[in-house]
Amino acid sequence: MKKFQVFYFKSLGSGDWALICAAAVAGALLWLFYFIALKTGSVTQVVAIDRLSLVFVVILVAMFPGEYFGLKTAVGALMMVAGAIVINLK
Repeated sequence: MKKFQVFYFKSLGSGDWALICAAAVAGALLWLFYFIALKTGSVTQVVAIDRLSLVFVVILVAMFPGEYFGLKTAVGALMMVAGAIVINLK
């Protein structure tokens, strides 16, 4: 079964459009602040902190029942946090 076999923009409600606009604004702000951070800070530190977003995804996965969260996932997340800390030490 195809999820988007028939799609019309007219089928989107005002709540859907509000969420789409909010996502667009949030995405634009994300890139704006990311480039400001790259301009003012060390690229290595900025990218290390940016990659910590993956750790937040792992935390969210742990919160949802039915999603796989094993020892390898936890160790990988801890290694990402440790790497970001080591990179940002001066």
